[in-house]
Amino acid sequence: MKKTRVLYLEVAEKIKEDIFSGKYPVGTMLPTETELEKLFDVSKITVRKAIELLAADEYVEKKSGKGTTVLSERPYNKLSKAISFTQILENSHLTIEKINLDVKEVKLTEEHNAFKYFGAEAVCFQRMYLLDGKPYIYFNHYLPVGLKRVTKEDLEQESLYRILYQNGLDIERFIDDFVAITLNAEEQQLLETDEKLALKRIRKSYDYDRKVVEYSEGLYNTSDHAYQIEYET
Repeated sequence: MKKTRVLYLEVAEKIKEDIFSGKYPVGTMLPTETELEKLFDVSKITVRKAIELLAADEYVEKKSGKGTTVLSERPYNKLSKAISFTQILENSHLTIEKINLDVKEVKLTEEHNAFKYFGAEAVCFQRMYLLDGKPYIYFNHYLPVGLKRVTKEDLEQESLYRILYQNGLDIERFIDDFVAITLNAEEQQLLETDEKLALKRIRKSYDYDRKVVEYSEGLYNTSDHAYQIEYET
């Protein structure tokens, strides 16, 4: 017999998947506790624990006597209360365009920063952001091999982090480091700039076992637009 703890995690995960798929859109109500009990064939306490978990992660809001409302459909909803930089740009008067350049398996040498997380092989996803038609951010994301085949077309339809979630890579937290670097000739060409300095963001995304499941490096041409962080309160 399965333990209650395992059951409520399974129920919460299935409800979350249904939220992501659009079965329960943001702003709508989840089925009642009684309906969820019948749907998953579990006890009332299991359903309540599952809803409490989803509420703690701010996917839903439960109000006594009114039911449970869906608040968010974003994977990794509580990783950060900061509004993403791309959202800031999209909300401004500037035009931002995302171009998925390539998805491929690559060989890593021991000198490569991603080697200590993935070994000699990794999946590399390359993306460019254009700001008012000019290259602004260049990203290299490194992921473990063994993912279900991901194409550029997949990445046009789904976010990278949702694809990781669909592959069973559940991110618990990430750490971003920002450093100023000197661009080499190839990087200057990629960003179409004569500037020597740029901002580099290094991200390590960790799963619940404290294992790095994504390592990425991004180059920002901040001579055209400063990097900003906006926090919700």
